[in-house]
Amino acid sequence: MLEAAILHTANPEPHESVPRQPRAVGAGQVSVRASETGQTRLANLRQSGSLKLVFPQTHRPDAEAIIVNTAGGITGGDRFEVSADVGAGATLTLTTQAAERAYKAQTGEVGRVKTRLTVAEDAQLNWLPQEMILFDNSALCRRLDIALASRARLLMVEPLVFGRAAMKETLTQVNFDDRIQINRGGRAIYLDGMRLLGDAAAHLARPAIANGAGAMATLVMVSPDAAPKLDAIRALLPKTAGASMIAEDVLVLRLLASDSFEMRRSLVPVLDLLTHNTLPTSWRL
Repeated sequence: MLEAAILHTANPEPHESVPRQPRAVGAGQVSVRASETGQTRLANLRQSGSLKLVFPQTHRPDAEAIIVNTAGGITGGDRFEVSADVGAGATLTLTTQAAERAYKAQTGEVGRVKTRLTVAEDAQLNWLPQEMILFDNSALCRRLDIALASRARLLMVEPLVFGRAAMKETLTQVNFDDRIQINRGGRAIYLDGMRLLGDAAAHLARPAIANGAGAMATLVMVSPDAAPKLDAIRALLPKTAGASMIAEDVLVLRLLASDSFEMRRSLVPVLDLLTHNTLPTSWRL
């Protein structure tokens, strides 16, 4: 089990008052099942508000869904929930239409995103959202909970950008609370937490934290194929990244980069390797 360092822990939870203005609310639920012929089929779909799920044609036996936030971003007071259930023997890839954005929030308002993913025996989930871009004065609380059966497989990536380098943005005031938990058979195998509060740019500039990095990505692979791929993955990484096996079949990668372009330049070849060149097309648009 891995417990990543928490960047800042001044307050246990972001303070939030009752939102004073109408905000975006969206929810999406999807479940897939394997057919007798090995095809992954849609079993259930519900969507509401500012969140939609679309299903591009892939000409593969697995299923792919793209999460679309029609609100165009996240600000204080917004609420989004995503849940997915992958049945035994099925394969589902979930991604996003584009990079998500956490915009400036009003004082006392916090945006919240909750994602719950369940993967049954002999099933595969690829959780591959594109990067989350934090803007100055943003306030966002995210929770990602993944429940794996004992023989389930997972490929997860979470890219994060600390302001747009091309626009010379710096995060001098931000409230970002992020937690990831992966359970297998009811036991935690991966815990990750990050809390940025206040002057994030100054905090990230510290050599022991991020040494001035403007973007980062976390990747977790849970699969019997993870260990044999470790050397190939390490060969693709820059000096600002590292990959290790934290269990017999659990691989964790952490990548720091100067900006989102450099992050993608290192991350996409790794994802191509691990997805067998089936990375969703939206990643390349």
